[in-house]
Amino acid sequence: MQLGANQLGNHLQKGLKSLYTLHGDEPLLIQEAADTIRSFARTQGFTERTSHTVAGAHFDWSEVLAAGGSLSLFADKQIVELRVPSGKPGKEGSVAIQHLAEQSRNNDSTLTLIMLPKLDKLTKGGAWFGALESFGVTIQVEPVDRNALPQWIAQRLSGQGQRVAAGEDGQRTLQFFADRVEGNLLAAHQEIQKLALLFAPGELTFEQIENAVLNVARYDVFKLSESVLAGQANRVQRMLDGLQAEGEAEVLVHYTLAEDIRALKRVKDAMAQGKPMPMALREQRVWGVKERLFERVLPRLSEVTLAELLQSAHQVDGIVKGLKQPDWPVDNWQALHRLAMMLCRQCAPAPAAAGRK
Repeated sequence: MQLGANQLGNHLQKGLKSLYTLHGDEPLLIQEAADTIRSFARTQGFTERTSHTVAGAHFDWSEVLAAGGSLSLFADKQIVELRVPSGKPGKEGSVAIQHLAEQSRNNDSTLTLIMLPKLDKLTKGGAWFGALESFGVTIQVEPVDRNALPQWIAQRLSGQGQRVAAGEDGQRTLQFFADRVEGNLLAAHQEIQKLALLFAPGELTFEQIENAVLNVARYDVFKLSESVLAGQANRVQRMLDGLQAEGEAEVLVHYTLAEDIRALKRVKDAMAQGKPMPMALREQRVWGVKERLFERVLPRLSEVTLAELLQSAHQVDGIVKGLKQPDWPVDNWQALHRLAMMLCRQCAPAPAAAGRK
């Protein structure tokens, strides 16, 4: 049985199952979902708890299997937790998890809670994960998207009796807050908690948040790609600065930008040969958020513009590998900034037409 993280509370009120699997790449939200299950389980008499973490190829799976069938003298209900940080239990682990899932049926005395990282499609198609879905409840914990982050912050502030100003001023404050904590939800949670310690319940000013919230943002090079294609110049600048400060490899940043340019060129060429855009996008394995961005941008990019961008990407490839290029910065990051902004400007949304007086 699959369940959304936002459905967990209502689900628990209808009755506790004996097997839950949490998977996702956001540690804070995984931890909070696990805490919700544990807290509810304690009200149902699950007072004992054991925890196992799969580390290395020689993990003793028999201990986990035995734990599910043994209770102490002091408790008649227990929680058995299993963490698989790699998301790859291996051959022996796969068999053990399937047995663990089957063992959970009609077992009212043991609650099994399994925590996994984000899983790819192939892993979720495995027999062991299929058993977890068949015999228990699986919950995929999704990260908070950048566009949803201001509202997420506002909800967390509200939970501790705090808020920002209404209207545009409040939205500006939330956007500022989001810029400082983007990509680091655990740190964002800690910064929100810090505000509860520093200030009384009520309305927070922009100045209070500006002075109190640290810049703990972390940036993903693949999210940089989405921002460039969306034409978000200011955000692209922040992300490039952040990636440089974090020591991200210039080659990876260049590859990400260059691959987008190459994909745009390939799709444009296919369309010029008569293929519909949806078919061309599928052939180039462009889907999801990037598919929507390509659909918006491609009609505005001429073949000449794409050829120029492709040539620029080729030149920057030489720069990050130590070669000098005429009319280009010598510094790798400055060259990457220029390439990113060249593509970003071409992808920027057209300004709204001015209304007539």
